[in-house]
Amino acid sequence: MKIRIFYEDTDAGGIVYHTNYIKYCERARSELFFEKGMMPTDGKNSGFVVRHINADFLGMASLGDTVEVKSQVVKKRGSSIILKQSIFKKDEKIFEMNITLVFVREGKPSRMPKDLIEIITMT
Repeated sequence: MKIRIFYEDTDAGGIVYHTNYIKYCERARSELFFEKGMMPTDGKNSGFVVRHINADFLGMASLGDTVEVKSQVVKKRGSSIILKQSIFKKDEKIFEMNITLVFVREGKPSRMPKDLIEIITMT
């Protein structure tokens, strides 16, 4: 997923504020479902929650740049999935994170529904 960097994404120095890289990755994960006309949930009171993030800031993006988020599955279990998400500016990797997501229903870990697994593993 490609994202244009706007003024609102930057800090006083004109570079992307660090938390926005995590937001861009979230948008890319959500967009996987939206492209299929679905939501990243299985009805009311369910969805993915973040369990763990390990992030590396490797470079920077600035106002007007276009970046691309790429995702790949590292490991999948019954109720959780680990993704590696990377952000590139042209061919340069500027951000990378491993994120563990847990699917919950009514606030408790639950087996991921098959249709959601298929979409998230198509990255």
